[in-house]
Amino acid sequence: MIILTMLAMAHLVFAAADTSALVFLGAALWGLHVGLTQGVFSAMIADHAPKELRGTAFGAFNLAAGIAVLAGSWGMGLIWDAIGPARAFAIAAAVTAGGVVLLLVRLRAAR
Repeated sequence: MIILTMLAMAHLVFAAADTSALVFLGAALWGLHVGLTQGVFSAMIADHAPKELRGTAFGAFNLAAGIAVLAGSWGMGLIWDAIGPARAFAIAAAVTAGGVVLLLVRLRAAR
């Protein structure tokens, strides 16, 4: 949850960025998010996939991640072209924050 919040903050910083310092801060937050998640995903795949299907599991994960990145980049590009980069990043922040809220709701329901 903290990591998703960090991603939302990175998007907000990018949305407000009017100096190179803010762009670098947004990139640092985004990079920290990626650095904290990619290793965890790899470890989860390695831990849960059967030994004989581990390579297939990594391939399937990377295919799904690639498709998701392509779709997200395409959508971001459309929004960027239509209403500008600041609003595109603000929308990305709102979508990410929505994910945090849904995660919180699910965690509370599971208690």
